[in-house]
Amino acid sequence: MHVLGGDKLHGDDTPVPVLCPGRGTTKTGQLWTYVRDDRACGSELPPAVWFAYTPDRKGSRPRAHLKDFRGILQADGYAGFEKLYNEADPNHPIKEAACWAHVRRKFYDIQFATDSPLAIEAIRRIGELYGIEKHIRGQSADLRREIRQARSGPLLDALYRWLKDTLTRISRKSELAVAIRYAMNRWKELTRFAADGKVEIDNNAAERALRTVALGRKNYLFAGSDAGGERAAAIYSLIGSAKLNGLDPQAYLRHVIERIADHPINKIEELLPWRVDLQPDLENRLAA
Repeated sequence: MHVLGGDKLHGDDTPVPVLCPGRGTTKTGQLWTYVRDDRACGSELPPAVWFAYTPDRKGSRPRAHLKDFRGILQADGYAGFEKLYNEADPNHPIKEAACWAHVRRKFYDIQFATDSPLAIEAIRRIGELYGIEKHIRGQSADLRREIRQARSGPLLDALYRWLKDTLTRISRKSELAVAIRYAMNRWKELTRFAADGKVEIDNNAAERALRTVALGRKNYLFAGSDAGGERAAAIYSLIGSAKLNGLDPQAYLRHVIERIADHPINKIEELLPWRVDLQPDLENRLAA
């Protein structure tokens, strides 16, 4: 599978309501998203997203999905993902890169609720890291690593010292202390991006992919069954991958539906979003 064939992956999940047949009620299923998108580090390989449906959120689900994956996984702190990593083993196939957007969001919520000067300072310091990322987006992985080590590294060292010092001056039961400990406890994973130009500063690629699901939930009440959830995951995979490759999803799906009945199964990859050309379809419709 193209998505799992790289050495860096973004992962996330979201609940979906699913009808319980014969009961007239719904249960909670789960949609998992895995995104391969290395354009930010200068790669010309096509981006893609894979959605997988499961009837629950057990940690065994992502372990099954990623059993053949080797590389860096960027995801949130969900315990099911945590079991994929073994940082004590340098040869373990999956390493974690944590998400600075999650850290920043915790401080933002505190700042919004209390206007805390300390939360504002944390946001400012994290913003400096994002400012560097803005300027190196699209550059090669080697150049990104070089610039990060020269510019982001000192900022990260200073931020850690500031967090550690701030923690000694506030109530350990405060929300601010909780946010600081969250960052400090995940520091190795949060700073992995500084040493690897392929890794992103956050997991926003996966969160963007899930917006399609959020939009879909506004237009339907629930999936009709677990099988319906699996079919929805397949459609979301096609729509999400089309969008990542700059295609109009409706036009892409129309292109595939019009051809798939007569298309050789051994050439199905020719219908992937990065392999199709929709321009002739548009010209034919304009000429009709």
